[in-house]
Amino acid sequence: MNLKKIFMASIILFAVIALVFVFLAKFNLAILAMMALFTLTNASRANSFKDQGHVREARWMRYLSIVFAFAFVVVFILIFFV
Repeated sequence: MNLKKIFMASIILFAVIALVFVFLAKFNLAILAMMALFTLTNASRANSFKDQGHVREARWMRYLSIVFAFAFVVVFILIFFV
C-alpha cells in the first residue's frame, strides 16, 4: 500500500477518534488523539515539502513532528501512568 494512503487513512482515523472523545467529554484522551493527529499531519507535510523540493521547510516540519511525537509520549505517560 502506498505510504501516502496510509498517512491519509491514519489522519482520518485519529481525527474521528478525537471528535468522538470530545463528544464523550473525555478531553484527556481527545488531546492525546490530537497530538497523534498533529504528529501525523506534520510528518505528511514534511514528506510533501521534501517531494516538492522545499528542503528547509521539510526539515522544519520534520522537527515539529518530532516535538509533537515527544509531547504525545509525555501526555500518554501522564494520563495512564501518573
